[in-house]
Formats: sequence, structure tokens, C-alpha cells
Amino acid sequence: MRILVTGAAGQVGAEVVAELERRSEGMVKGPGLDVIAADRSRLDVSDRDEVLAAVTALEPDVVVHPAAWTAVDACEDDPDRAFAVNALGTRNVAEAARIVRAHVAYVSTDYVFDGTSIRPYNEWDAPHPLSVYGASKLGGERELDPSATVVRTSWICGRTGPNMAKTVLRLAAASSGPLRFVDDQHGSPTIASDLAAKLVELALARRQGVFHVTNAGATTWYGFAREVLAAAGWDPGRVEPIPTSDLAPPRRAPRPEHSVLDNAALRLSGGELLPPWQESLAQLVAALTR
Repeated sequence: MRILVTGAAGQVGAEVVAELERRSEGMVKGPGLDVIAADRSRLDVSDRDEVLAAVTALEPDVVVHPAAWTAVDACEDDPDRAFAVNALGTRNVAEAARIVRAHVAYVSTDYVFDGTSIRPYNEWDAPHPLSVYGASKLGGERELDPSATVVRTSWICGRTGPNMAKTVLRLAAASSGPLRFVDDQHGSPTIASDLAAKLVELALARRQGVFHVTNAGATTWYGFAREVLAAAGWDPGRVEPIPTSDLAPPRRAPRPEHSVLDNAALRLSGGELLPPWQESLAQLVAALTR
């Protein structure tokens, strides 16, 4: 089975490649895998001709598609780029995949919701994005065939690329003073390696439809920062809560206030859920602070 991974140098893409390589080396039972890792320098998904040429030449059986422009605030200032990469780029991938009859597994986001729900969002709730980033990722979802796999996730942290876990550790190491994080944005932290394992599982099984995939549990960025410090052996009492309105400078893109995702499709179909975010975060922090 030949698997093409877009955005292979990114936070999710790198972990997807690692998970596929682990499986191809026989550490997980399954078919033999030929993994093709394509970062942006090798495959710019916003270039239709490039995508069509690459996919028709490689003829993958499955395309795992985490490639995206995820700079949420920057997307507000350059919506054309956001839609060119996240929406039109996914159209290009989907078109090429149809030609070679490849299954597509696309990574989406909790930002497709507006955060006004008083309960976690399930896969059948109507999206209503607040930001350009969320709208562009929803645009990507709508470019896919019903047979595709769509995995929505949230608050990703991993070993590769910038993320909030690394930010907390950097700020804590740079100063002994208080750290201020918002306590009015609620979500489900997701560790990239856990997400990648489930994404690969769903992609190889060619599961159809939308799945919410996050680590179990929810918190705020304030609670998350406290947990990072505790996992690193530092004093979580250094973290102070603030409202989003106190952020300086204010963020360009609006954030959903409550974007906790209910992993209902997995749960109701008997699929194994990801472990609690605190457990996986502790492992990630240990890896980042070695």
C-alpha cells in the first residue's frame, strides 16, 4: 500500500510519517507500506498542476492530507492565501485522488465551530466558523467526496513546530515571574503523536465521514499551562488566569469560547478513544525537556 503524506514537515504530518514508518517496519500488524513524505518544498498543494502531476505519477492508494496554513491570526490579514492553501489546496488533492482512486484523509479543526454551544460539539453539529482560518478549513472539508475521512481536532501540541506546550516551557525558562494565560477559552488539548496514530488507523481502514479526534478531557489555556509546568517539575502556581479581553496585543482572529469536541463517531462505533490529555502531555513535556 502506497501512502502519500502532504505537509510532512508539519506538526501533524511529521508524526503521521513516523507512525506510518513504525507500521511499515512491522511494529504494528498490517499491510506493507510504501510511505512518501511530501513537505511543502516537494508538494505545494495550492498548485493544481503540481498536485496533479505528483499524484498521478506516484499513484498512491491513500493520501493523508494535513498540509495547511495554520497561522490563525495571519489568515485574517491574508484570506486569499488561507483559502488558496486550505480550501483550494484540498480541492486539488481531492481532484488528483479521484483520478488514481486514492482515499483521502483530511485534517480539520475545532475552529469550524463558533464556540457558543454549552455542550461539546459532535460531528453532526452545524459548523459556523468565526475566523478566516476556520472558514478556509471548512471550505476544505466541503471539497471532499463523502467517501473521504475528515478528522477534526483541536489544540495540537507535538515535538515538531511551534505550539503552546513549547511556548509555556520557553516563557517559564526565560523568567521567574508570573505567566498569564486566558481562562475563558475551553478546548481539548491533543497530542500530535496520539492524533497521528488514530488518523493513520482511520485512513488505512478507509473510514468514511467526519470524526472528531482529541485527547480525552477539556481545559482552558490557563489550566493547560499549569499542567505543563507541573509536568516539567516547576511551580504551576506561577500561572495566573486572565480573560481573553486582557491579551496584549489583542489577537487578530476571534477564538471560539467553547470548542470542546465530542468524539461521538468514534465512541458510538466502538472505536478506541485517545487517552486523557494530561497523561499524553506529561510524556510530551518529558520528551521536550530531556
